[in-house]
Amino acid sequence: MPKTLSEQEIADFRDRVCDVGERLFAEHGPDAVTIRELASEMGVSAMTPYRYFKDKDAILAAVRARAFDRFAQAMEAADATDPSQYAYPGEVYVEWALSHPHAYKLMFDVNQPTYHQHPNLLKAMDRARATMSGGMRNEPALAGKDIELIAHVFWATMHGPIMLELAGLLRPPLDARKLAGAALPRLIEGMTGKKA
Repeated sequence: MPKTLSEQEIADFRDRVCDVGERLFAEHGPDAVTIRELASEMGVSAMTPYRYFKDKDAILAAVRARAFDRFAQAMEAADATDPSQYAYPGEVYVEWALSHPHAYKLMFDVNQPTYHQHPNLLKAMDRARATMSGGMRNEPALAGKDIELIAHVFWATMHGPIMLELAGLLRPPLDARKLAGAALPRLIEGMTGKKA
């Protein structure tokens, strides 16, 4: 009979599974990763992860939710530090993505058709999405404009260079920071009429 685990032990093991899962899913894709492989990487029996997660899909959802939450925390911290600068997400977004490439790939480069079946993942996705437009809502130059559309334009402008770099398609002197850094001021000026 397995021993009864404390809530902290359960949380710690789930975190370990997510740590290993983040790397494996990002490197090999969810379809190539098995519960057995996750367990082997962790040095536990193939059945152990099932004590903590229903199946591989639940593990992937937990890993992705954690990535979206970590991303949102970074964006929210930037907003709390300097709300005026945060009105146009840019540098913090790009830096986080490049510093956490496995997490970023899982957030945006992995299709999980069952995502709607995982409330924690949905909540984390909504939280991360909200960080893209939060500061813009208080920007006088954007009053009366479609904030959701503008936020998605900024998002796409940052996402493109990041994915190009993560895919190894940019060669020096070009990199994601340089491309986003060149595009964002022009985008801000175009959207607001103000020099960035």
